[in-house]
Amino acid sequence: MRYRFGSREIDFSTRTYVMGILNVTPDSFSDGGKFFDPERAVERGLEIAGEDADFIDIGGESTRPRGSAYGQGAGPIATGEELRRVLPVIRSLVRQTTVPVSIDTMKAEVAQEALDAGAVIVNDVSGFAADPAMPEVVARADATVIVMHMRGTPQTMQQNTRYGDLFGEVCETLGAAVQKAHDAGIRQVIVDPGIGFAKSFSDNLRLMGGIARLQPMGCPVLVGPSRKAFIGEILGLPVDDRLEGTIGAAVATALCGANIVRVHDVRSVRRALLVADAIYHARG
Repeated sequence: MRYRFGSREIDFSTRTYVMGILNVTPDSFSDGGKFFDPERAVERGLEIAGEDADFIDIGGESTRPRGSAYGQGAGPIATGEELRRVLPVIRSLVRQTTVPVSIDTMKAEVAQEALDAGAVIVNDVSGFAADPAMPEVVARADATVIVMHMRGTPQTMQQNTRYGDLFGEVCETLGAAVQKAHDAGIRQVIVDPGIGFAKSFSDNLRLMGGIARLQPMGCPVLVGPSRKAFIGEILGLPVDDRLEGTIGAAVATALCGANIVRVHDVRSVRRALLVADAIYHARG
């Protein structure tokens, strides 16, 4: 699977790629407020690039779920506020680095403005469910889209975690989103099973262990395990002490078939993946 992102061509069969998270928000579950100031956000974006991230994913609206692990969760914000948060950061980073930039948004208007500013990927955690105009916006820009599996909204999703057929239902929803993307003329689609989004603790583990079951869709598979609640439940540790758990989850999902991992701690995860990939590709 060879995809082009601006001037970069990536062959997803060669190794596991790393997407660095840059939340320009006051309320994200892990780093909310740390990079809310645009100048600090740009500094962090350049740090992520310097840590050899393959992509930088910039988000201006938190998807922190409502529930026992994260409290009241994050509420929606206005389009204008989301644009105010992300556009200065995107414009600055695309001038200063060649790392492909992704916009993490469910709003077609935000995606359009971000693509105009230099982003080349749209990461839609709703999988096109939130805004029916999204496929056309992505297709018109000849951009890449990431479609994720989620039920409901961040406020409601953890109330809907029961599945009769976990893999069947996740693959059916993602497959429909992929088809919608192709029907709109989008050529490059990445799928994300949505770890932590409308999933129970055991379902998160099952999905990560069974990532290969998403591969028949013919798209690269992205997994986002970074610092999430399932790691805290396993290790009994707070969100700011889950580095080793994140590394373990990233390596395990890579060995199970993930093509991209989306993480906060880029340098540490990338180093671990380079070793894991080298061992995997050298196996007899």
